[in-house]
Amino acid sequence: MAKKRVKLGELLVEHEYITAKELKEALNKLDNTDKKIGEVLVELGYVKEEDLIEVLEFQRGIPHADLDKYFFDPSLAELIPENIARRYLAVPMEKSSQGKLKVVMADPTDLVAIDDLEMLSNFSVEPLYGAPKQIRAAIDRLYGSDEIDISNIFADFDLEDLEEVSDNQDEEIYEEEQLREMVDEAPIIKLANYIISKAYQKGASDIHIEPEEDKIRVRFRIDGVLKKEMTAPKSSHRALVSRIKIIANLDITEHRVPQDGRIKMIFKGEKLDMRVSTLPTIRGEKVVIRLLAQNTSLLDLDNLGLSEYNREKFGSLIQKPNGVLLLTGPTGSGKSTTLFAALNELNSSQINMLTIEDPVEYQIPGINQVQAQPKAGLTFAKTLRSILRQDPDIIMIGEMRDQETAEIAVRSALTGHLVFSTLHTNDAVSSITRLTDMGLASYLVAASLNGVVAQRLVRKLCPHCKEKRKLEKTDLKYLNQPELKEAYFAVGCEKCNNTGYNGRLAIQEIFEIDNQVREMISDNYSKEKISEYAKSQGMVTLKEDGIAKIKKGETDISELRRIIY
Repeated sequence: MAKKRVKLGELLVEHEYITAKELKEALNKLDNTDKKIGEVLVELGYVKEEDLIEVLEFQRGIPHADLDKYFFDPSLAELIPENIARRYLAVPMEKSSQGKLKVVMADPTDLVAIDDLEMLSNFSVEPLYGAPKQIRAAIDRLYGSDEIDISNIFADFDLEDLEEVSDNQDEEIYEEEQLREMVDEAPIIKLANYIISKAYQKGASDIHIEPEEDKIRVRFRIDGVLKKEMTAPKSSHRALVSRIKIIANLDITEHRVPQDGRIKMIFKGEKLDMRVSTLPTIRGEKVVIRLLAQNTSLLDLDNLGLSEYNREKFGSLIQKPNGVLLLTGPTGSGKSTTLFAALNELNSSQINMLTIEDPVEYQIPGINQVQAQPKAGLTFAKTLRSILRQDPDIIMIGEMRDQETAEIAVRSALTGHLVFSTLHTNDAVSSITRLTDMGLASYLVAASLNGVVAQRLVRKLCPHCKEKRKLEKTDLKYLNQPELKEAYFAVGCEKCNNTGYNGRLAIQEIFEIDNQVREMISDNYSKEKISEYAKSQGMVTLKEDGIAKIKKGETDISELRRIIY
């Protein structure tokens, strides 16, 4: 038996949101428009959009979807033809492995439309209500060209809150009206602001603007993973790069050598600090913009996802009165964040803390921070010598880059200072070899080093859509945990932009230096011997810490494989 078509207008009359006369008038207007009944009723002022949502959500059990800032999987466009999507004002939003397809519809009670969508997509349609205006814009994004229409940027994002800030804090910040005048005069400014504001709104850490043969590709790094966000016409490349160079105080006439600069802006009242790097490629200049974090409220050791064991061990290491504590890992592994979370915990009016950084990523009240400027002669080593004359209790060195800096840091630790710094090594024990390779005497390393923390970041599973499944043979072999037969995996939903992940957490390997290790370092024991001893004393390796987080359902195997082979 065919399903009876349930009409939205009749539903609204039934629940006394509109009268039968108002419905009849709206239906008469439908003859001359391609709009849906709900949209016409809203335009006539007979019903509010929130009333439509209320009827459908509470009376019919149909949830509402907000599409304004939703980014679609392009493969969804293959399931429903564009002409059908526009006819029914319905846009596919998310598909599941169970054969279900979430479709946002202006009239999710239209069973005829749902039948057609199910036949075309070969999925069981799960309808959601969406505002007609949002659905039309979503259809344009999903089926239309991914080239940017500069004239419509302001309609899509809140760029009116984006202002420029001079490096000179005494100078006046540009007013919103001045910025709008600049945008009106130069559309490319609007494009640059659009890219930056979109990256900020999506929580990106880096923006990559890359010239290709016939277009510009723009990618964002979100939760440590690069993802293509948009393309722009190749004709706008030189102007876009020049705009970024201007606000970063770089030379717009120089295209043959790399350049580095900074941008300061205000977005919705919050300061944005960005580091800019340009690089000449065979197709033109590539630009990478690093969005430096300004939100210091996240700098809490308890928010980093450390295991209880590692949290306690790390807490004891940062409380030592002197010595060196090292954070190791590749670029982007969260070393600076963890160090500043430690400094934040120790921050006190009774302690004199000084840092040397390049760049200064977090600005924390109560800590004296110095920006290293090697081109001006303000190197890490030179700055560190000056800091030692400032009566410091705790010193944080952004990175041990050379023998001179490392030697001064080690000798500072031996004279009663607590020193934090970072290195680039694959694991904690390898830091000993790295320090001796830099030219430090093994006895100095043994006497000064308190501990080494190797760290990586893994993406956290979205709690709303993660699924528990049986493990494959390859996974079982990789984990080598006989008792572990199943684990959670990423799926993807509206709340995580269909990635399956939301945020990141740290996995750590904490290597604490005891007297036995000091003797082994002084006697030049091999890295393997020292590592074997550390594990016998209870050191949890990076992989073991990651496996523990898999067991707790915090991350999945693919994330652990991505950072640990």
